[in-house]
Amino acid sequence: MTQPIWEPTPAQVAGTNMAAFMADVGAREGIDVSDYATLYRFSIEEPEKFWLAAWDFCDVIAESRGKTVVRNLDRMPGATWFPEARLNFAENLLRRRDEADALVLWGEDRLRRRLSFAGLYDAVSRVAQGLEAAGVGPGDRVAGMLPNAPEAIVAMLATTSLGAIWCACGPEFGVAAVLDRLRPVAPKVLFAGDGYIYNGKFLDTLDKARQVAEALPSVVRVVVVAHAGDMPEIDSIPGGIGYDDFMDSFAARDIPFRQFPFNHPVFILYSSGTTGAPKCIVHGAGGSLLVNLTAQCLHQDVSAGDRLCYWTTTGWVVWNLMVYGLGRGATLLLYDGSPYHPAPSVLFDFVEQERATFVRFTPKLIEMMAKADLEPAKTHDLSALRSITSGGSTFTARGYEYVYNNVKADVHLASPAGGTDPLAALVTGNPAGPVWAGECQVRALGMKIEIFDEAGRALHGEPGELVCTMPFPSMPLGFWDDADGTRYHAAYFETYPNVWRHGDRALLTEHDGVILVGRSDATLNARGVRIGTAEIYRQLEPLPMVLEGAAVAQEWKGDARIVLFVRLRDGVVLDDGLIQDIKERLRAHASPHHVPEKIIQAADLPRTLTGKISELAVLEAIHGRPVKNRNALVNPECLDQFAPENLPVLQR
Repeated sequence: MTQPIWEPTPAQVAGTNMAAFMADVGAREGIDVSDYATLYRFSIEEPEKFWLAAWDFCDVIAESRGKTVVRNLDRMPGATWFPEARLNFAENLLRRRDEADALVLWGEDRLRRRLSFAGLYDAVSRVAQGLEAAGVGPGDRVAGMLPNAPEAIVAMLATTSLGAIWCACGPEFGVAAVLDRLRPVAPKVLFAGDGYIYNGKFLDTLDKARQVAEALPSVVRVVVVAHAGDMPEIDSIPGGIGYDDFMDSFAARDIPFRQFPFNHPVFILYSSGTTGAPKCIVHGAGGSLLVNLTAQCLHQDVSAGDRLCYWTTTGWVVWNLMVYGLGRGATLLLYDGSPYHPAPSVLFDFVEQERATFVRFTPKLIEMMAKADLEPAKTHDLSALRSITSGGSTFTARGYEYVYNNVKADVHLASPAGGTDPLAALVTGNPAGPVWAGECQVRALGMKIEIFDEAGRALHGEPGELVCTMPFPSMPLGFWDDADGTRYHAAYFETYPNVWRHGDRALLTEHDGVILVGRSDATLNARGVRIGTAEIYRQLEPLPMVLEGAAVAQEWKGDARIVLFVRLRDGVVLDDGLIQDIKERLRAHASPHHVPEKIIQAADLPRTLTGKISELAVLEAIHGRPVKNRNALVNPECLDQFAPENLPVLQR
């Protein structure tokens, strides 16, 4: 594409927080900051000055900041940011106390609730007092197994206001998957919902909560939230108490907001667990707060009065990224349920009726909207909507074209990437700059992002490893139960010493944007050629009969060959004609190297708890090897179809 797919008008640029920040930096430093490229260079060449400017512009609330911005900037890991600062994470997210909407919940078409900023503050105050009465203090862990509802945010803020650490699993997780995550961190209190809404049904999770509580001797209290009805009978749950009863003994009061060091732990997040037990990743309060307030303010252009709709569950890092919107004084629009029920347009109904200004989807969700022929630009009033982001996996040019042609022509569309490990976006959007179809617009401010070849040499215009070559404030503090940092170092810094290797393959474009090619562990090496699976999936999108695919490299006769499994629309059978269509498209639009030797129909594909297809699970299954940690999959039963005895076609 020779032209950007969208550009902001001069008036739109002038109205962005990004433009105001450029002017602020220019005045502070006495330099000309007239475009993003200049600002980005300043952010990585003068990181101490940049993060000080971001702290002030984004109004981080702290008792003290101290004089030192960073120690050991040349060490990764080993850098320490704002070692003299003291702040409270929750105080920064509870800065509003008025009657405007703080949280709005839709549970498909059956549940509607609202909570004001004043009501949110008061609920956090009361729950925090309940936690203190249960013996929770700084450094203790409090766990959630809750739907995407106001109580989850209240519980998290109450926990972090005390200096305790929040960790969560979605209610859709199985008991074994929950225990894989919570056993190592030994939570003292568990918040559990009685169920969640999906596809028109209320799915009961009360027995799951009982089993989890019984298996966690560290838990002294299980606070049960009645999500969509009256409080159920909870006598069978050890230490069980209803959410309202847990708060009833306490009146709302001003929250004392004890101040903690900048690097005091705030969240434990979990890796997907598809290659072994999930890693328990510990994130700090100050670093994640500074980086994500900066992202919300500058890269997403969020201000007080904005209304943010993230499609997520509580066990996904996107939920954590969402909550920083409260620190900008924005309203969070929470959705619990299927994005297709009662109709494929339900999320756009939500966006329209609640006047959302910002929406976060996923590439897969946008792809399914396109295949459902949704045209919200014609059917919905989206006049309030300024920004859409699509993250979680690679987002193709075709997805950009669908959004601009069928959702809204005048919208800032970004495709951030980063996630659980950095608790931040490494590449992201710029509301004051042009959007090129298929590209992540920019490298995030303060993130020194490069693309390396196998020898650690920087690349431009060809794919390699996405790395960050300078420390950033939201880097994990480490892994739980990894005192000497061995596992932490091996996860990110072993391949390239003193460099963060993120695990994505990507390339820098001529526009200084970034195109994600796929996960490093999803790179196929067949017949001596390295191929990103995303390059194959990109060519499946235009084929209306194909819903999704999983490509793997089967060990074959001393080499490897590409096998592609496809899930098709209901009633469609993979015949020779469709196989030929897939192969011809790959040959013409990718390369002959991308054409699989075998294309096989699958009834379903294994996916993780965050919805990503697990190619590794397919790869292990077709070779008859045990699939490590099946508990990390929502549908492990589908692996049976990939067993060698059930796939004689792969033996020839």
